[in-house]
Amino acid sequence: MREMVLEVDIRAYFDTISHEWLMKFIEHRIGDRRILDLIQKWLRAGVLEDGRLDASEEGTPQGNLISPVLANIYLHYVFDQWAHQWGSGNARGDMIIVRYADDSAVGSGASGPKQSGSREELAERPEEVNLELQDKKTRLIEFGRFAAKDRANRGESKPETFNFLGFTHICGKKRNGQFRVLRQTMKKRMRAKLKALNIEMKRRMHIPIPEQGQWLRSVLMGHYQYYGVPRNSPAMNAFRKEVVRLWKRALERRSQRGSISWERMTRLTQKWLPNPHISQPYPEQRLCVTT
Repeated sequence: MREMVLEVDIRAYFDTISHEWLMKFIEHRIGDRRILDLIQKWLRAGVLEDGRLDASEEGTPQGNLISPVLANIYLHYVFDQWAHQWGSGNARGDMIIVRYADDSAVGSGASGPKQSGSREELAERPEEVNLELQDKKTRLIEFGRFAAKDRANRGESKPETFNFLGFTHICGKKRNGQFRVLRQTMKKRMRAKLKALNIEMKRRMHIPIPEQGQWLRSVLMGHYQYYGVPRNSPAMNAFRKEVVRLWKRALERRSQRGSISWERMTRLTQKWLPNPHISQPYPEQRLCVTT
């Protein structure tokens, strides 16, 4: 059995949603014309930026509270329901689809030469409703329990990785040699987060240290809650280490005294910055049902 993963990304999704198709999907469940008229007004409201109003005949207004809801409804009919129907009738082997907003990952396994969820077949549906897949981020890779062994037998390198929801997914192994998906924080996401933190630290540079410490504590706790998956401790430790370094640099800019000793920084970090912890158990533990 050859297992594959199709990483799907839609180009400029929120800007290219068809208003006509979206209203058809909404009318499938809502018959009240007053609600439908209100939704159309939201869609036509446009965006006010730099004193200029930009209205569009397609897309959902960015920043509008209802925009993510409407975008999710659109893909529910465009992708979710269609993929379920297509997979039931055409797919060969097992198939699983995970989608969050416009990011999707399709996993398939088949014993024949044709894998369920090939890129060509799954790409046709979005094009029918005015959407386009992003070529650089949409790709079909070999990934799963047998990927490493099969590629080694063919003289190929180790399996490719793919990014989804802020994590880099890697073909890993347990201590007993069994397959396990290894999830690590995306390096690109971490760099972007640290860059944003550095800017915010400069803005908060002159507020009292306890207030800075409380704020950084909340930032780290939120980071650990999301990225605290098993075997991701090295990435979380690296993130905390960089936060400490940025905080030290920001505090040193507060006055003309110069550098702050690492002894003092250690006391501050021990008081305010919690150490990384795993907040999410393995799926087999999280989904276990006991009676």
